[in-house]
Amino acid sequence: MNRTILFTAVLLGILAIVLGAFGAHGLEKLVDAEAVNTFETGVRYQMYHALFLLFVGMWPGISSKPKKVVFILVLLGVVLFSFSIYLLALNSLTSFDFKIIGFLTPIGGVFLIMAWIYLGYHILTQKELN
Repeated sequence: MNRTILFTAVLLGILAIVLGAFGAHGLEKLVDAEAVNTFETGVRYQMYHALFLLFVGMWPGISSKPKKVVFILVLLGVVLFSFSIYLLALNSLTSFDFKIIGFLTPIGGVFLIMAWIYLGYHILTQKELN
């Protein structure tokens, strides 16, 4: 499980850097400043949670089941939150109206919050942390 978590964290981190570079150097030529800021929010939260998964994957004090739950919550959260934000920010570039998926963004945010709460609960209720 640790390998999967760590590899996913690395992939999310790499993708955040690539998308962040695109947002900083290419996106401003395509969309307005508000859309660029929106896009950067998605990148920022993706990177935060890539780092969070690195921490979770390397910490030996968390057993396998809680790691798996946190991993799934974060992965769902990043996909729903950040990726819906990317699509919404790029909405003006396509003929498809991505505003119809706007409800996914807060759902993804809830998954991210749940991951942090679950980890915090696990830390508080575990008898001994390594």
